Amino acid sequence: MEGRRREGAAEDVGAGGRQAESLRMSESGSGGGGGLKTVRVWREAARRCRKLRGNWRQLSASGPRLSLPSDIGHVQVLNLANNSLLELPDGLDSSLSELRALILRRNRLRRLPSRLCGLPLLDELDLAHNCLAALPAELGALGRLRRLCLSHNKLQQLPPEIGGLSALEELDVSFNELRQLPASLGLLARLRALDVDHNRLSHFPPQILQLAELEELDLSGNQIRALPRDIPRLRSVKILWLSSLRLSALPDTFCGLAALESLMLDNNGLRAVPERFGELRRLKMINLSSNRLEEFPGALLQLTGLEELYLSRNELSVIPAGIAAFSNLAALWLDNNKVRFLPDSIVELSNLEELVLQGNQIAILPDSFGNLSKVSLWKIKDNPLIQPPYEVCMKGIPYIAAYQKELALSQPAVKPRLKLVLMGSKGAGKTSLRQCLVGNAPGAPATHAKGIEVTQWVADAEKNLTFIVYDLAGDQNYDLIQPFFLSPGALYVLVVSLRAYAPDRFYELVGYFLHLLGARVPHGVVCVVGAHVDQCNEKEVEEKCLDIHHQIALQEKRDVEFMQAVAEKVDGALGQEFDLRATSPHAPFYGVSDKNLRRKKAQVQYLLNNRLQILSPVITVSCQGDHVGITRLKEKLLSVAEHREIFPNLHRVLPKSWQRLEELHYKPQELWLSWWDSARLGLQAGLTEDRLQSALSYLHESGKLLYFEDSLTLKECVFHNLTKLIDILNVFFQRDASVLLQKLLADANIDELRATQLHHYVEGFLLHGLLPLHIIRLLLKPHIKTQQDLHLILELLEKMGLCYCLNKPKITPINGVPIWFKFPCYVKNEVPHAEAWINGSNLSGQQLAIEQLQVEYSFPFLFPPGLFPRYSVQINSHVVHRSDGKYQIFAYRGKVPVVISYRPTQSSLQADTLSIASHASLPNIWTAWQAIIPLMEELNVLLQEWPGLYFTVHVLCSKCLKRGSSNPHTFPGELLTQSRPEGVTEIICPKNGSERVDVALVYPPTPTVISPCCNKVLERIRLTLI
Repeated sequence: MEGRRREGAAEDVGAGGRQAESLRMSESGSGGGGGLKTVRVWREAARRCRKLRGNWRQLSASGPRLSLPSDIGHVQVLNLANNSLLELPDGLDSSLSELRALILRRNRLRRLPSRLCGLPLLDELDLAHNCLAALPAELGALGRLRRLCLSHNKLQQLPPEIGGLSALEELDVSFNELRQLPASLGLLARLRALDVDHNRLSHFPPQILQLAELEELDLSGNQIRALPRDIPRLRSVKILWLSSLRLSALPDTFCGLAALESLMLDNNGLRAVPERFGELRRLKMINLSSNRLEEFPGALLQLTGLEELYLSRNELSVIPAGIAAFSNLAALWLDNNKVRFLPDSIVELSNLEELVLQGNQIAILPDSFGNLSKVSLWKIKDNPLIQPPYEVCMKGIPYIAAYQKELALSQPAVKPRLKLVLMGSKGAGKTSLRQCLVGNAPGAPATHAKGIEVTQWVADAEKNLTFIVYDLAGDQNYDLIQPFFLSPGALYVLVVSLRAYAPDRFYELVGYFLHLLGARVPHGVVCVVGAHVDQCNEKEVEEKCLDIHHQIALQEKRDVEFMQAVAEKVDGALGQEFDLRATSPHAPFYGVSDKNLRRKKAQVQYLLNNRLQILSPVITVSCQGDHVGITRLKEKLLSVAEHREIFPNLHRVLPKSWQRLEELHYKPQELWLSWWDSARLGLQAGLTEDRLQSALSYLHESGKLLYFEDSLTLKECVFHNLTKLIDILNVFFQRDASVLLQKLLADANIDELRATQLHHYVEGFLLHGLLPLHIIRLLLKPHIKTQQDLHLILELLEKMGLCYCLNKPKITPINGVPIWFKFPCYVKNEVPHAEAWINGSNLSGQQLAIEQLQVEYSFPFLFPPGLFPRYSVQINSHVVHRSDGKYQIFAYRGKVPVVISYRPTQSSLQADTLSIASHASLPNIWTAWQAIIPLMEELNVLLQEWPGLYFTVHVLCSKCLKRGSSNPHTFPGELLTQSRPEGVTEIICPKNGSERVDVALVYPPTPTVISPCCNKVLERIRLTLI
């Protein structure tokens, strides 16, 4: 079936050998070099077509008013694809006595003239992607036709005369409206490949059983409820596709298909397979995903030659030990089942290359699991892993092997520690609550947190259960760095001051933080605490707690309904034929492929399935006097923390040597250690140098320290003093001029002139985000000792996206030339200095003939705090001559202008947007694409840090932008990842039906993808700061 799942076949087939005569005809008939495009029908179609056409004389023709040259009787392959033809040009008749292949795909033909059926030697006819509703009876006269492609038309029936195509070997009628097949189809004795997928068949066509030579059959996407008992009559079938039917069972006779090698049965309602299924000895691939299997089909274990087994999205709970019988198995997909453990014998699958286990209930992997060294595709997330811990498993099989090897050399150890994060608005009572939890004496005065503060709370000495308590300041100055401390596997306490709470402040004090957590940590666990109850009367406390509970439910209901509406919209689009979506600009998801729609549906479903777990009811406390409610809160936190299904990581098993290494690093004196200093600690922990790497990697991934094994400059350092690192972050984000000046003026020898200069530096920092290196050194003086400390910290801040160097020297700077750093989060001027090119004008004000290219990201729920300034840092290596504002950046990529704009919403009914724009003349629009695509990739990398965030991407209509429309039409951003449609040069703008947009302004020259070198450094920093 075309364009769906046969990745192995090539779309483009070469034009052939040295004797091929290849002409490219323009409207006037003049020629040039060209190639032949052909359709992919089955896996080996490309190879067959190359063999078939290798030495044929070929002619490709195109043009809006197509006419054929008069002397083309010698042509053997005629390609008229992608011309939007409503009718065939004159000259296509029996005079083409040597024509062997006629390619007419992707036109607009509504009928097929009978004169076309008089081509005596025609071997191949491709009519895919047209508008044919019927075929002429004369089609049966093409007695030498071997290949006929009619996919993606509007055929409701096939003519009986099709049975006269006695030489036919391949027939593709997929994606039509066929309700039945003609009885004469059974006369096609030579037919080897038949594709009838995505039609409207309600039963298995019996005439197919007459096709004794049939090797490949696709009936997917129809409404067939049962297979015939005499299906073994298809004795030659090797490839059978029965996906997305309505099968609830297979007949026992199905096992008589002795030649079967590849079988697709996904998306049905099967609860079991026949007992004789093991008789299908030649079967090498079977897909039983998305069925209703509760038990692993034992009959499969007899298929010892199986190479690929897909059992995703069933209800399996046990995988049998006999799975080791699949000695040739290369791909095993068991994701999204209910599997609790894997058999030890799975490690005997020595040829396994793909192992997908995500979305199960696996806590412990078998010993020697690391022996599966050939596995390259490995997915294990969404499992309650404790041995090895999740952080080890996510690194891959080699790290699992190192962990298991270390566990064998060292004793296992369990040290229950859990991260507890206190968050909420400024003045909510977080710091007082932290002091109560960790055991400060009653009535002890509480101070407001300055930035991020970390303390330990031994909640249960008997069980050695320790909470690492993070107190996140509610001041907006820290919005940029707070998301680094929000991570999976933590328990969150949202503190709300009941004294300050009012129903109209719900989103500010509660709803915003729930959106923030849901976007950063989907499926996170949140306990809502109402503080300051001692400052409210009993009735107020009850009413406010009830209102908080009620509004949380309302917000969740609105969010879920919004996402469900998106899912229904995607389902509606998937229910349409792609041709309809691709030709109707008014259709939702115009032009978006089924693959991209399914990807979007999966994303939406993930967001619906991973809502926050908000504990009820609101727990009320007072941190004054008798500490009302504190004991109840402690008991609640302990109860939730010890729930194995919620926090399996509390019980993770580590090698004793790794735990000892962590303890040795946990007593820091300096800001960082050299690799060799860390290696000496490793020796004390019992780790030789060759075993140290995997231990440091785990401590890095689990957030105990920072170790960048993939960084040229930082890989020789281990940042183990996280408390000092947090103190350094706090220095830069207080936004308090007096505090900053106090740090700078700490030296008593500073005279009045110098003090004035320092004051100007502070003003410049708070207004423009600019600081020279020597001032940064003064600010960090209490925290660093050497010049190397300073450079390492600045490099770390750049990796985190907090600042960038404006004039980094390639050599040692000349004395007197300061090195400046920019902190974008401090820029206050909303718009940078306007440039003439932004409006497409030259210096004289004359409008240039340009087209604007603009890609817009829309955030209906939440714009991640700190995203724009961090993005500003990440793109610095891509741009030059930049000018920054608080919400805009003007810059150049080479000589091409780019504009990045953030527009905060002014209404709860609108979405925040971030757009990336450029412009060029239409012939040079590819330069604009080259300018913005790397910037999009950088933004996509940052957005990967927010797995629960819903956002959309659109390409704005250039015609609307040129008209100055305040509400331009938006094309789906999914088109950015798709190839430009063949034969399409313009797209209609629905906002003005008479206006057409050049396809080059909607589709990039080549489909975009998220950069393969996805920057995991930022994610690792985030994990480490927890």
